[in-house]
Amino acid sequence: MSELLADTTEDAFLGGQLRLRQAKSGHRSGHDAMLLAAATSTQPGDRVVEFGAGVGAAGLALARRVGNIELVMIEIDAGLAALARDNAAANAIAADVITLDVTASADAFVAAGLMPDSADVVLMNPPFNDAGRHRASPDKSRALAHVAEAETLEGWIHAGRRLLKSGGALTLIWRADSLSEVLACLGHGFGSLAILPVHGDAKKPAIRVLIRAVKGGKAPTRMLASLLLKDESGLPNKQVEKMLAGGGVLPLATA
Repeated sequence: MSELLADTTEDAFLGGQLRLRQAKSGHRSGHDAMLLAAATSTQPGDRVVEFGAGVGAAGLALARRVGNIELVMIEIDAGLAALARDNAAANAIAADVITLDVTASADAFVAAGLMPDSADVVLMNPPFNDAGRHRASPDKSRALAHVAEAETLEGWIHAGRRLLKSGGALTLIWRADSLSEVLACLGHGFGSLAILPVHGDAKKPAIRVLIRAVKGGKAPTRMLASLLLKDESGLPNKQVEKMLAGGGVLPLATA
């Protein structure tokens, strides 16, 4: 454990309300994880499952905001899963961390205690860089976290659909320039979509989309007003700054 900690940094999130150990190199949690947590709607008593949890940033941030949720975090990398487990304990947040491939079979999920139709909320930040257009990092954890094969997104959403109760909600963050791919995958079994475009610059196209979809939902799709990480003058958006400091949620969590 001492060697593991020597290769990590301790970083503050939510204005210091959450402190996380993560590797000095490789995949590191940042704004995407905090945006995902702030976009996820849940309430005390819900069973919440995070796919691809990494060191636990999004799931633990959500648990810190809401409290008294039944949090399960799934991570394929055993080293990251160990850090997530330690981070949960260090922040006094109850969480079950499971080392598992999100695209594993239904039987593998059941063997890990993840029964079909058992979750109220699933949140995920799937690997979203196209392997054909982006060179994979030589760092294994970074490559797993960022580069997707053709079937990755479909497999993650299928697993989320299987795990969710009827009426349960899936929240995910994805590349804005590939919105059509995620909408196609959500067309099987999901509805009542709410989409929040995220712009890094007010004068440029969206870089991310945050999406909430309801298993079995029938309501029309809604496109919410864009979230600007920087305002028209190029300064950080005060709403986003407040959220990153642990002082608010994004419209998707209340829409």
